[in-house]
Amino acid sequence: MNTSGGAAAAGRAGNSDALEHLARVGLIALGIVHLLIAWLALQLAWGGGSGSADQSGAMATLAEQPLGKPLLWVLTVGLLALAVWQLAELTRKVPGLRSTGEERKKAVTGTVKTVAKVVVYVFLAITAFRFASGGGQSSSGQEQQTVAGVFAWPGGRFLVGIAALVLIGVGVYHVHKGVTKRFMKEIDAAQTSAGERRTIERLGQVGYPAKGVALAVVGGLLGWAAVTFDAAKASGLDGALRTLLEAPFGKALLTLVALGIAAFGVFAFFRARYPERT
Repeated sequence: MNTSGGAAAAGRAGNSDALEHLARVGLIALGIVHLLIAWLALQLAWGGGSGSADQSGAMATLAEQPLGKPLLWVLTVGLLALAVWQLAELTRKVPGLRSTGEERKKAVTGTVKTVAKVVVYVFLAITAFRFASGGGQSSSGQEQQTVAGVFAWPGGRFLVGIAALVLIGVGVYHVHKGVTKRFMKEIDAAQTSAGERRTIERLGQVGYPAKGVALAVVGGLLGWAAVTFDAAKASGLDGALRTLLEAPFGKALLTLVALGIAAFGVFAFFRARYPERT
């Protein structure tokens, strides 16, 4: 089997104009999903929402709108293209995995991040597909069922604990990424004006930490479920946002996180317009 030929083909696919255009659609899809989650979170904060403030709730909201189903099909294709685009990125990281020292460390870190993105994009694409085809449903309660199933595995409690630590770590990384402006590496800044760059920076500085806080709370709830060996303690994004609402000054805190998630959504639109060049 000619693996080098396959890698070259994947690299060409990753650089193709058609795939890049589809990936842009995927980035716009990410932006739409985050804006919908932010809207649901604001409704939750101010007492006007009953749906799940998470990905499934966002897709359900979209499905109920005029032309929502066709748009969900477009989002499904775009998100899958985004996943393939990230897979193509892996081919450029493979040579680094065979090196040593700092270069290998960077390649390993980059590979882990890319694989994680692929998993997220595929999950979102599957969710969009289910709602587009009429088979989608709210994720409420599914997290507890999943965790309860994992608890039944040998070492399941340990696996849930690891997953919790990973989520908390990802949340902390998002906050760090926002504070240090590392997100600007995802933007082809040379194509932007000075005003656009300032806007993009502000959006990233607000959006990444807000998303990081939400993910860290999800990880904390999952970790508490592992510590107490109680699957009912586990929850997804909707549960994390509801936990923030129950905290002191919860309404204000949830409002700030919702606005931050909205900022992340708008940042995704700028990523679609000015994708980084590799």
